[in-house]
Parts: sequence; structure tokens; C-alpha cells
Amino acid sequence: MSVLPSHLKYAETHEWVYIDQDGLAVVGITDFAQESLGELMSVTFPDEGSDVSATDEVMSLESVKAASTIFAPISGEIVEINEDLEDSPELVNDEPYDGGWLFKIRPHDESELEDLLSDEEYAELVDAQ
Repeated sequence: MSVLPSHLKYAETHEWVYIDQDGLAVVGITDFAQESLGELMSVTFPDEGSDVSATDEVMSLESVKAASTIFAPISGEIVEINEDLEDSPELVNDEPYDGGWLFKIRPHDESELEDLLSDEEYAELVDAQ
């Protein structure tokens, strides 16, 4: 498996999240998840302004292999989507931890991050699969 960024927190459902300089939670999927999906063909985004709870289904990614549901790693309001993915969904494949981020959440409670996995814990989860 590729090196996992240590500043991220990880969900068991293969999403990652970190809080940016504006206090927003940036969410994407892991390299393991994008590799499992294969080449992405389209993205179905959540509505900006919608309120989500941790573990809610918020969007989907469609690849040549399958469609995959993406879950909210923490609770909050969806405040931004990565519009670049509308025309270039393959950014998720090419840059899963950078340009391939999916959406941003204004967190209701940042302490929910403590319930997520560290990079080491996530690596153990993936190795066990």
C-alpha cells in the first residue's frame, strides 16, 4: 500500500478528512479506495448547504468497475464541492490526497475526529482485508 499522509484521519469506509486553515473539514477517499474502484467516470455530489451526520451516505463515485457510496466521516454542513471533478473525475485516481478531494464540511463538533483512525490504524485495517 502507498504511504498514508499522517496528518489525515481515516474512516473505516475509506474516506479521509482533515481540518483546513479555514476550519473546514476537507474530505476525500484513500488511495486504497480509488485503486479498488478503478478509473472513475463520474461523480454525484451532495447538495451544498445540506446537513449531514457522521456515517451518512452523501455522494457516489462511478467507475468502470462499480458505483461506490461515499460517507460523511464527521457531522456538519456541506459547504463546498470539488467542481473540478465534474469534468475530470480521474483527479481522484491521480491525486487522491490533493486535487482529488471531494467536498468540504463545516463541522458541528470537531471532537468527532477522535473517533476516526490514525494512518497506522487505517493501514492495519487495509492489511487485514
